Amino acid sequence: MTDKLLIYLGFTCILMSLTACSQPKIALTAEGKRPIDTSRVINTARQQLGTEYKNGGASPTGGFDCSGLVYYSFKQAGLSLARTAYGQFKQSQPISRQHLRQGDLIFFRIYRSRVSHVGIYLGNNRFIHAPSSGKSVSIANLDNPYWQKRYIRAGRILN
Repeated sequence: MTDKLLIYLGFTCILMSLTACSQPKIALTAEGKRPIDTSRVINTARQQLGTEYKNGGASPTGGFDCSGLVYYSFKQAGLSLARTAYGQFKQSQPISRQHLRQGDLIFFRIYRSRVSHVGIYLGNNRFIHAPSSGKSVSIANLDNPYWQKRYIRAGRILN
């Protein structure tokens, strides 16, 4: 081989190696799905702080119930979720509490024998949710005994 060809091949190998290194590595689940970028979901939910609770509500102008806030926040990020807390529970991939990440969903049993409340995890044991009638979208702490007693599990939404 000529020196020019060797130099060209060496340069090409270096470029290919650099290109391969610059590609982000995204961990896939066993089903081949990837975690979503939740920054837009969280930002949308935070913008709703103070919005009044409304049973069946899913908009900033009409108010939110818990699953409506989650539904709306994910929809603004381009993701379609079920409209009820139980539907979102079934749609999410179960994760342990110690593996919670921002944007994961937190599920609770409040009134019935199954999931009846949901919030979006913000980090540092805090979550955002639409609590109940007479209240507004707010941030709560998972360490609060009220929420600890009612906690069911966390779930992650995947693409």
